[in-house]
Amino acid sequence: MSEINELEQALVMVAADADSRNYEDQKLYENDEGQEEEAISKDSYIYTKISDDVDTNNYPSQVINNLKESKKRQNEDLENVTRSERESKTLKRKYENSEDGVTKSQRVHSNVANEDIHQKFKRDDSEDDITTSQRGYANVVATHYNKLEEKGLDERFKSRIVHLRNFHNWIKSMLINEYLTKIKDGKRHNAPVRVHDMCCGKGGDLLKWKKGGISHLICSDIAEVSLDQCKARYTDMKNRSARDRGPNLYSIEYIAGDCSRLRLREKYSDPSMSLDLVSCQFAFHYSFESLSQAECMFRNAAECLQPGGYFIGTIPDAYEIVTRAKKCNNKSFGNKVYEVSIDFDINKPPLFGAKYNFQLDGVVNCPEFLVYFPILVKLAKKFGLKLVRTEKFYDFFERMKEEGKYLLTNMRSLEAYPAPDSVQLVGTDASDYIHAETFITKEQRGSLKIGTLSKSEWEVSSLYTTFVFEKVKNTWNADGTPLYDI
Repeated sequence: MSEINELEQALVMVAADADSRNYEDQKLYENDEGQEEEAISKDSYIYTKISDDVDTNNYPSQVINNLKESKKRQNEDLENVTRSERESKTLKRKYENSEDGVTKSQRVHSNVANEDIHQKFKRDDSEDDITTSQRGYANVVATHYNKLEEKGLDERFKSRIVHLRNFHNWIKSMLINEYLTKIKDGKRHNAPVRVHDMCCGKGGDLLKWKKGGISHLICSDIAEVSLDQCKARYTDMKNRSARDRGPNLYSIEYIAGDCSRLRLREKYSDPSMSLDLVSCQFAFHYSFESLSQAECMFRNAAECLQPGGYFIGTIPDAYEIVTRAKKCNNKSFGNKVYEVSIDFDINKPPLFGAKYNFQLDGVVNCPEFLVYFPILVKLAKKFGLKLVRTEKFYDFFERMKEEGKYLLTNMRSLEAYPAPDSVQLVGTDASDYIHAETFITKEQRGSLKIGTLSKSEWEVSSLYTTFVFEKVKNTWNADGTPLYDI
């Protein structure tokens, strides 16, 4: 058995363990006859796994079975959203035709039990007019990320979640590479590739864009300090490239602002620019504080994306969060690595503004919002984005593990078990490596060394899912608005 295969099998086994726990969670939603448990609210089905548009071949059989049973109810939910869109058509048209597209305060009243959603919007004309209350939690999120200190590699490797972060970095690397490759395959040789890294943070993906061979990058983020650190990283990378006489680095521009409230196109160096790829990693869920913010975020993602271009990203799985909260029968759950504190009625979660606080071992500690996936798909269609694929992180790993073998090892995405001499395991809970022990015992090779994630880390990683949308061509309505056949 090669070293890489050992690493693979270990993580596959971890994923299998997560699948098993996910199946146990699924039982909270259905009994042997496929009926909902009495203890679960009749409204809880709004957080079933994914929408009808998803390729169910990427999911375990028990999830597919549950999806088939919930399709009718999901369609009713989506029809409800469509009805509410018609009711607010006049106000929405005024917003879409406004000159700057800045969204303002919004009140969303959801009564899922009665299958009725009432929305009322209040929008002004400039960012300067947005009051503190209208900004919602944007300042809280920006302040949190601005205060995060930039740490060197030595400090990062001392982190309790170093392997979790590296594994998530591997997920992003493979996702970005997959769709940059598709884009380049459809272009002539050396044709320019333009990308928007939405909510780029400190520029953690700058090197990925370099390796992807893109031509131009737009970096936008609400946290100005983080954006300054992104600029410093790019400058350092450019200087190193020049010193090493490497290939020319892509050009770059920066936009500081709230992607869920500002029309970013107007801030581009060339507003007529067409983009090939938009990436939003671990951030899109912040826009689900309100419908208007989610729409603005989608508009920024789709507006300059040319037909055939992709919008890719990663978000927490709302179904998983609600399921774990219900299973714990508590509004808080987690382990020594993370904690989620629910701030809404888990039996009647609102479609927007379903706030929870997420803490992750000194990296994240701020409010986030559930993203109900069928509504994500519905809103995407409005802006010409067709769902291509969505996968839980462990499903994504299963699909990409062969292609990403070398990178998985090179990025140190897995922790060696048993730990080498003089090296301490990052996990401290007694159950953190039971799965690894079981695997080694099953292999009947006591001296076997494998790579894995601790159980505590995997419980975090299994909260997340990837998404991919493709921009489609449009025709035009009589009133001049685009019409998408999705």
